[in-house]
Amino acid sequence: MRVQSPLVVYENKPFLKRARTQKELILLTIPFIAFFFIFSYLPLWGLTMAFQTYRPQLSFWEQEWVGFTHFYSLFTDRYFMIALRNTIAMGLINLVLHFITAIALALFLNELRARLFKRFVQTISYLPHFLSWIIVCGLIASMLSMDDGIINNMLMAIGLIDSPVHWLGEPGYFWGIVGVSNVWKSMGWNSIIYLAAMTAIDPALYEAAAADGCGRFRRMWHITLPGIKSTILVLLILNAGWILNASFEIPYILGNSGLVRDVSETIDIFVLRRGFGSRSVIGYSYGTAAGMFKTVVSLVLVFFVNKISG
Repeated sequence: MRVQSPLVVYENKPFLKRARTQKELILLTIPFIAFFFIFSYLPLWGLTMAFQTYRPQLSFWEQEWVGFTHFYSLFTDRYFMIALRNTIAMGLINLVLHFITAIALALFLNELRARLFKRFVQTISYLPHFLSWIIVCGLIASMLSMDDGIINNMLMAIGLIDSPVHWLGEPGYFWGIVGVSNVWKSMGWNSIIYLAAMTAIDPALYEAAAADGCGRFRRMWHITLPGIKSTILVLLILNAGWILNASFEIPYILGNSGLVRDVSETIDIFVLRRGFGSRSVIGYSYGTAAGMFKTVVSLVLVFFVNKISG
């Protein structure tokens, strides 16, 4: 007589019977389902503004529908194209630097044998993640200031520059400043996942490689990196959708002087200024169309990266 395992018997039960056995878990999920439904799905109704000449004083049925007119206007708008270029550039810079620095830090921490020093480095690298962007941007502005900023003082002290540089007023430096700032704030936090993945690698592989004469760097290249390849691919897929979500706070706060507006304005800032700062009757509709375009492109990027990584 063939005996089925309890798992197979459970899976063959009708859905309602299985649900009754897990009713406590289902009840626990209700608040989370309600939260996402209210704050993530109901607001999707507002995307209809992108296809209207939206006027807040009119009801939904009284709005004027204009189809894809606002999307056509976006791609003929010089300022939107500049914002799109800036967003893609800063998004790609952040993506590449995040991956390289987080993996490098995780490899470094994984190789450390002095536990006290390792914990000290981890703590120092994690701390910036818990600072708000307002504080971080204030620190960056102070360090890069022309008036007694530490960066200018150090460079003049070692003779690399003769006079203070207006770092936040030079368009050529802005994308690099944004990239380095994001790395400083997020590098330690992003390395946690890679460190966790490295703990799952079999130590016997390192012992065998060492017995065969492999040095530390060869072990990292041939064992550690291949061992966390799946984690890297998953994070790449998840982060690909954020390329058009370049940090709003840094470009807005550091580029608010207007001197670097041509390289600091992202799609989010464009939506803010055209959607809420514009007195035009199509401001809401125009801003919604720009935000919807960003969302659709991000979704396509996720599917594309998932396809090529498979």
